[in-house]
Amino acid sequence: MIKLYDLQRITHEHADEYKAAMARVIDSGWFLQGDETKQFEHDYARYIGTQHCVAVANGLDALYLILRAYKEMGVMADGDEIIVPANTYIATILAITRNNLKPVLVEPTWHHLELDTDRVEQAITPRTRGIMTVHLYGRLACNEQLLDICHRHHLKLMEDNAQAQGCTFNGKRTGSLGDAAAHSFYPGKNIGAMGDAGAVTTDNAELAATIRALANYGSERKYVFKYAGINSRMSEMDAAVLRIKLKYLDHDNARRQQLADFYYGHISNPLITLPERLPDAHNVYHQFPIFCKERDHLQTFLAQQGVQTLIHYPIPPHKQQCYYEAWGHELSLPVTERIHAEELSIPMSPVVSADEAQQVVDVLNKWQGTSQNAI
Repeated sequence: MIKLYDLQRITHEHADEYKAAMARVIDSGWFLQGDETKQFEHDYARYIGTQHCVAVANGLDALYLILRAYKEMGVMADGDEIIVPANTYIATILAITRNNLKPVLVEPTWHHLELDTDRVEQAITPRTRGIMTVHLYGRLACNEQLLDICHRHHLKLMEDNAQAQGCTFNGKRTGSLGDAAAHSFYPGKNIGAMGDAGAVTTDNAELAATIRALANYGSERKYVFKYAGINSRMSEMDAAVLRIKLKYLDHDNARRQQLADFYYGHISNPLITLPERLPDAHNVYHQFPIFCKERDHLQTFLAQQGVQTLIHYPIPPHKQQCYYEAWGHELSLPVTERIHAEELSIPMSPVVSADEAQQVVDVLNKWQGTSQNAI
């Protein structure tokens, strides 16, 4: 089986370094809020290109804490609106509603799969306070038009950078393009921890300090609580591992880009659609999505041929049961719904070999649709 993402092989590449880092943490006897975390925050902020990085427990907490901090700072209040792409992963929406803010869903473009900037200005109301752009699949979701809209309407631009670590725009990395950014280091990300972990990057010192306090039960100093906060801290083990992985991130992204180049050059089945290709600087290929009207049948065929795939994501947020009261079945978002109905992610990682890539392409090009393949 050619795996979608072979985490075991990826981890094995630098296993000795990870073991040495973990041994160092064990020997230190310090497992939270220690030197490993402080050094990772420093290194990651420098890599992203921001003044501040606050390590937290996971990507969802990072998203939540940005919005919560803005509320504590008086920038946002209950009922304010945040514009967000309709085809994002549920975590982006959860962070908004968990803060008693209102997500305003805006369609993506079919060809780029990211927020349709032409639709954004139409969605702005007097209650709009920010835009949460999502660099989905590792694809850049920011442009000059979006930056101009935020500037003219005095809106906060927040990035969900959970899937695009290393992606750049105009010489800057995603995570530094707006006012604040959330990062996920879930094990399957381009840079992944051994468990859940996340971070916030920003140039705003007040925002960083507020997030740091909120993530530590609301405490700025021991046993003194300014806010009713949460417990969201990165472990020293994960910080130590992430310090190592950060060294290899650009190299691993380049390997992803080489694999993507092969896919774009060799997948030729007319029944399969590929998203419009972006310059490599704008795409670090967290996933490689393909699209097919008979997606489910194609996925079954690939599995039978030894190719593992995954759907990102089968149900859009506005159709999820947890948001039935918010949107019911009345909201129609045809572009989003088409993406979720046709998307299929094929193997994409730094360890997919040339032979495996060729096998994936051969199987995709061999598929003739349900009628022919059923014979």
